[in-house]
Amino acid sequence: MRYGLHGVLTKMQTKSIPYTFNRGGYYYFTRRVPSDLIGHYSYPRVVQGLRTSSPSQAKTRALIAAAKLDEYWCRLRMTDPDLLGSHLLKDPKTANHTASDSISLSHAIDLYLQHKGQGKGKTFHLSVQRAFRYLVKACGSKNLHEYTRADALQYRDHLVKKGLAGSSITRVLNTVRPVFNFSISEYALDIKNPFVGIYHDRSYGVSKRLPIPVDVLREIQKECIVYDDEMRWLVAILSDTGMRLGEAAGLLKSDLKLDGEIPYIMVQPHAWRRLKTESSNRKIPLVGKSLWAAEQVLKHSKSSEFAFPRYNRQQYTNANSASAALNKWLKGYVSKGQSIHSLRHSIRDRLRAVDCPSEVIDQIGGWARSSVGDSYGEGYSLSKMNKYLKEITQVISTPCKP
Repeated sequence: MRYGLHGVLTKMQTKSIPYTFNRGGYYYFTRRVPSDLIGHYSYPRVVQGLRTSSPSQAKTRALIAAAKLDEYWCRLRMTDPDLLGSHLLKDPKTANHTASDSISLSHAIDLYLQHKGQGKGKTFHLSVQRAFRYLVKACGSKNLHEYTRADALQYRDHLVKKGLAGSSITRVLNTVRPVFNFSISEYALDIKNPFVGIYHDRSYGVSKRLPIPVDVLREIQKECIVYDDEMRWLVAILSDTGMRLGEAAGLLKSDLKLDGEIPYIMVQPHAWRRLKTESSNRKIPLVGKSLWAAEQVLKHSKSSEFAFPRYNRQQYTNANSASAALNKWLKGYVSKGQSIHSLRHSIRDRLRAVDCPSEVIDQIGGWARSSVGDSYGEGYSLSKMNKYLKEITQVISTPCKP
């Protein structure tokens, strides 16, 4: 055999590590340049040494490199007139604008992503791209000072006609508004943002997410133990921590800290999975079925550094895939209006039921703090949070008497 045993093993390793090849025992990152961006490059493929011979380190570095490339390519596409889909786009201005200059929409988007998009995940860039694609379709592409209140109202009506729910329209408007504000502030433009204060029915088409009752949750946790597989470990971790699905799906095994007096999860940002808010960066004590699931992950998952590798096969955590699979399984146990996200609603009600202070609840769930004072200090200790989480697991482990 030409390559010998070492060569065969090397080929097997690089197959399991996306965007890499191995040469001389060291890993290299490689990615083909998308066809629509090939004009920006002198060579059709990006190749970069990862400076490691470790498969686990190579995988992490390759995923980070891929995520950074996706972010940069997204920004390149946002400045492409063809992508925005409008023949009305004018030539973009240079960065040296004055207050009297006209700022093109494409330049405003690029400026915003350049400064505000650094370190943000793929979802952030896609949401900006989507919001302004809607705007160009509804009102055309103009310079910022050319957009009027009538355009803003027409944009809102366009979103309504598309069938977007009130909450979705809010998110879209909250994406467009800061892009205008940023350019107005940066260049001291003497214009008003026409997208400020646009009225719409925020409750239109929005269905209330219901928490899962304790007796149903008890049954779900029992089934997780029966199945005892990766999907059910993820459900179990969510059930007694209140984590967001994306947070849990993107965990590394090293984020599970089980050796100390109080086992806990370290929720921190990763290149493949960003966090929603600053408050989302936190520690959550592991109790009940969440602790059981974490132990199962470390015991059985040997081939990957990810806690849930099936949802981390590319350069980002596929939370949508996880949501679809888990909701399909949950349908047999929950009522209409309940989903995997309902576990997050349930944890808040369960903590209220044991008189847990709202500030502690916010810290456990990573909810944004409601006042400036809440951000002072180091927050509550692991032992304090552990106390309340243990109380709610004691309640669920004790069935109600008929």
